Amino acid sequence: MSDNITPERRPEGRAANKMRPVTLTRNVMKNAHGSCLAEFGDTRVMCTATIEEQLPAWRRASRKGWVTAEYAMLPASTSTRTKREYKGRKGRSMEIERLIGRSLRAVCDLDHLGEFTITVDCDVLQADGGTRTASVTGGWVALHDALMHFIELGKIKRLPLTGQVAAISAGIVGGVPLLDLDYPEDSHADVDLNLVGTADGGIVEVQGTGERSTLSRAQLNELLDMGEAGIKRLCALQDEVTGFTR
Repeated sequence: MSDNITPERRPEGRAANKMRPVTLTRNVMKNAHGSCLAEFGDTRVMCTATIEEQLPAWRRASRKGWVTAEYAMLPASTSTRTKREYKGRKGRSMEIERLIGRSLRAVCDLDHLGEFTITVDCDVLQADGGTRTASVTGGWVALHDALMHFIELGKIKRLPLTGQVAAISAGIVGGVPLLDLDYPEDSHADVDLNLVGTADGGIVEVQGTGERSTLSRAQLNELLDMGEAGIKRLCALQDEVTGFTR
């Protein structure tokens, strides 16, 4: 990618502060308690939430619920075949699933969840940048719907969510701050940043790396402002598809 990249040269003329088309499709897996296909441009992640009526052994004494996540890339999700990952040899995927779990727990009232374990599985069907951010955003929808399902069954009295959480990527490519990087942009980024935040403007996590250069405090603020605006749009879309109210 040229160092002279401009917003007009992004795919489809997308402006620097604009996200790719985002679609959140619910109820796509018959056997999941909640499911969502999250599509950020050409990135597609299948998010499913399954509730088990038990707690991990280490958690039982607390009598509080637990929300965790698993993440994997399917073999044909990238241009060259990705080898399947098995327990005990994950690496990058383990780091991402821990991020997803932390993000979802940030808006879940575990005290009122009951003695249930919710696992949100995020499987990348097609990767074109931003798979972890799509996982967090779609994972919240799957989590919401699984909890609503258990309320309908009478197993939970009220929705134990304190709010919404979503995530978006941003970065500096060729000296230009950009929102929601696709793979070609991400692979050439001078600075790469992922932001996880809530609908009310809270920040859950910031992951930022100077891949090819450092960044100034002013540039960091610009990326955070772009990311915050993107998260607000994503939370509005979550609300649109779920009708979430506190």
